[in-house]
Amino acid sequence: MGDKGFSALRPIFCFASFIVSLHLVNGDLSYSIQEEMKRQSIIGNAAKDLGLDLRTLSSRKARVDSEGTRKSYCDINLSTGDLVTSERMDRESLCGKKPSCVVKVDLVLETPLELHRVSIHIQDVNDNSPTFKDNLIELEISESAEKSNRFSIEEAHDADIGQNAVQRYSLQKNDNFVLAVGSNKVELVLENKLDREKQNYINLLLTAFDGGSPQRSGTVVIHVTVLDANDNGPVFSQAVYKASLPENSPPDTIVINVSATDADEGVNGDVTYDFGHGSEDYVNIFSIDHKTGKIKVTGVIDFEEISSFEMKIKAKDGLGLISYAKVIIDVTDLNDNAPVIYLKSLTNPIPENSSPGSEVGIINVQDRDSETNGQVRCSIQQNVPFKLVPSIKNYYSLVTTGQLDRELVSDYNITITATDEGSPPLSSSKTVQLSVADINDNPPVFEEQSYSAYVTENNKPGSTLCSVTARDPDWRQNGTVIYSLLPGEVNGAPVSSYLSVNGDTGVIHAVRTFDYEQFRSFKVHVMARDNGSPPLSSNVTVSVFISDVNDNSPQILYPAPEGNSFMTELVPKAAHGGSLVSKVIAVDADSGQNAWLSYHIVKSTDPGLFTIGLHSGEIRTQRDISESDSMKQNLVVSVKDNGQPSLSATCSMYLLISDNLAEVPELKDISYDEKNSKLTSYLIIALVSVSTFFLTFIIIILGVRFCRRRKPRLLFDGAVAIPSAYLPPNYADVDGTGTLRSAYNYDAYLTTGSRTSDFKFVSSYNDNTLPADQTLRKSPSDFAEVFGDCDSSPEVGTFRVYLHS
Repeated sequence: MGDKGFSALRPIFCFASFIVSLHLVNGDLSYSIQEEMKRQSIIGNAAKDLGLDLRTLSSRKARVDSEGTRKSYCDINLSTGDLVTSERMDRESLCGKKPSCVVKVDLVLETPLELHRVSIHIQDVNDNSPTFKDNLIELEISESAEKSNRFSIEEAHDADIGQNAVQRYSLQKNDNFVLAVGSNKVELVLENKLDREKQNYINLLLTAFDGGSPQRSGTVVIHVTVLDANDNGPVFSQAVYKASLPENSPPDTIVINVSATDADEGVNGDVTYDFGHGSEDYVNIFSIDHKTGKIKVTGVIDFEEISSFEMKIKAKDGLGLISYAKVIIDVTDLNDNAPVIYLKSLTNPIPENSSPGSEVGIINVQDRDSETNGQVRCSIQQNVPFKLVPSIKNYYSLVTTGQLDRELVSDYNITITATDEGSPPLSSSKTVQLSVADINDNPPVFEEQSYSAYVTENNKPGSTLCSVTARDPDWRQNGTVIYSLLPGEVNGAPVSSYLSVNGDTGVIHAVRTFDYEQFRSFKVHVMARDNGSPPLSSNVTVSVFISDVNDNSPQILYPAPEGNSFMTELVPKAAHGGSLVSKVIAVDADSGQNAWLSYHIVKSTDPGLFTIGLHSGEIRTQRDISESDSMKQNLVVSVKDNGQPSLSATCSMYLLISDNLAEVPELKDISYDEKNSKLTSYLIIALVSVSTFFLTFIIIILGVRFCRRRKPRLLFDGAVAIPSAYLPPNYADVDGTGTLRSAYNYDAYLTTGSRTSDFKFVSSYNDNTLPADQTLRKSPSDFAEVFGDCDSSPEVGTFRVYLHS
C-alpha cells in the first residue's frame, strides 16, 4: 500500500521485529512473518524443519508451487534449504481487512515424490496512516441548535488492521464543541450554544490516531458555518442495511434501496446520497442514485474475488448536514468455475520393474467455487495400469496398479477427468504422457514422524503400549514390512529388557514393570524393513512416557515421625495470635497432584490454641497465650497428598508454653508415649527396691560392727576363715545387677544425726551394670579388707553409700 515512510523502518522489522514461528503436523509447515519484507528474506529453514537432506534437494528437484495461477511469493534455496521471499508481500493488497492473511504454497520433491503444504501467515505492520476522505469537512449549523445536539463526521480510514488501525480521535480545543466517538461513529456534540453575531464560522482540527508503534495519525479541518435558520440533519431508516446478491448478476441489477428523511422543508429537506469514505474501491462495481438511494450493479460480481462488500453511504441535506449508514452485501456462489487440473510432479520415464503402487506423479485439482460447487471427484480411464489415490486436500497420487512391460507397451497416454458437485456439474480433462523405462523402489515410510506411548507405573509385564505403522507402496514382498527394535540401552540395560515389538503388526509391549520414581521417560528406535532384495528400511523414534500413580506416602523430614523420637519446642508465654511456633516439613517421592501435600492437626491438647498452614505446614498460635493454657501441649499432625486414593503420614509435635526450660518441672512428662509411662513405673519399682536394699545394707553394717566389737578374734584372726553364711545374701546381687535391670545410678547420703536421708537421681549408666552370671563373689580376705576400715566408703555396683559418724 505504498511506502509511506516504511522504507526507513524496514531494517527494524527485518532484523528486530522479525518473528518466525514453526508448526509441523503431518508434514505440513506453518510460518509467521511480517509483511513488506525484502526479497530473499529468510522465512524459515524448510529442509531442517522437515528433516530433509540438503545434499538431495537439487537431485530431487525441490521447488515451491503456488495454488493455481496465483503469483509466487516465495522460493527455496537449494544450497541452504531456506524458504525465502521472492516478492514483496503487502498484507493490505493480499487480504484487505480480513483478520487472518495466509498465503499457501506447496513444497514438492521428487524421487521419491513428496508433497508438503506450507502456510505463510502474513502479520500486519503499521505501514499506513489514518486518512480522511476530504481534507476539509464543511458543516452548516443553525445558531438555534440546542446543546447536546450531535453532528456526524465521516470517520477516518486506515488500511491496517487490529491495533494498527484507527484507535482514537482528538478534537482541537474550542468553546463550542466536544467529540463523541462510538462504534463506527464520530460525532461533534454541541456543548455551548452558537451565536452568529459573535462568530459566524468556526474552524476545528480533528486528528485520528492508530495504535501502531510508531504511532501514525491523519488530520482533517472541519469548517462550521453558523446559520440563522433552524435546520435538521437527515436520518437513515436503518443504521445497517444488509442484502444478498448472486455472483455474475448483470449490470443495473438493483441490490438495495437506502432511505433517509429530513424534517426540514424545502431545499433544507432535500436529501442526496453518495458513497462514504473507504468505499471508493467499489465505485466501479456499484452505483448509487443520488436522489433515490438505489444501489445498482455496474461491474462484475465474482464470488471468488470478493465474497462480501461493506460500504458506507452518506446522506446530505441542502444545508450540508450529513449522516451515515452501513451497507453489507453478501455474494452467493454459483457453480461458474470448472475444475482445473495441474500436474505438480511427474516421473518420466518410469521403470518397467516398478512394483504396483509405485508413485508416478502428483496431481492437483483446483475449483474456485465454494462448498458443494468446489468439491471435486477425479477419475482415470479404465484401460491403463494406473490409478489415482487421494492424498491431502485436492491432491492425488498417480500410481501404478499392475506390472509394466516395456516390450509390450512403451508409452501411455493417461486421461484424467475432474468433475465438481455443482448443479449442473462442470468438468475438465488433462492428458498425461508417460514412457516406460527403468528404476525406482520405495522403502517403508512410517505414518508419523515420531510416536509417543504413555503408560502408568506399576504396569503389568506384557501390556500393550502403542503400535507403529509403516507403509510401503511396493508390491508383494517388496511391500511387506517387518518391525524390530534397534539395539540400544536404557539406563544401562538393553532395550530388549524394557520393550518388545511384534514383527508383523508393529504393536509394542512392555517387558517389565516400570517405576516412575526411577525414570520418567525413555526413547527407543524402531526399524521397519521390507523383504525386497536388497531390503530397504526406515527408522522412527518411539518416546515412552511413564505417568505417576500415588504409590508413595508423604515423608516427614521434620519433626521425626512418631515412634522414632519426639521434638520439643518452646512457646513464649507472651506469644500473640498468629505467631509462628514451628513448621512441619514433608516431601513426597511422587509428582504432580500426587505430590501436592496438605497439613492437618488431627489431635491437640487444646484444639483452639494452634493452627497449621494447609499447604505451608507452619504451626502458628490461633490466639494469644493465656495463663489458663496448659504448659504442655501435644499436637498430632497429619500430612496428606492429593492422590487418589490419598496417602498420609503423621508426626507428633510437643510444645512447652514457657520462657525457659527451668520453669518446666518434668520435661519428659509431656510425652504421651506409652513407653514413657512404663519407664516411670519401672523407676518407682527400682527406687523402692533400692531403698529396701539400702536399709538392709545399713542394718548389716551395724550388725557387723556390733559383732566385731564383741568378737574381734573371729574377725581379725588370719587363721580363722569367715563363714560364707556370714556374707549378706543379697550383697553380691546388689553389687552386680540388683533389682534395677536398667541399672540407674543413685547417690545416697545418710547422717547419724538425722532420721531422714537425701536421695538424688543422677542418670543411667548401662556400662556399670553387671550381668547376672557375672555377679561379684568375695572371699573372706576380701571382706576383711572391706571391713578393715569402717570410715571408707564402700561402692557396691551402681550405688555409693556414705556413712558419717
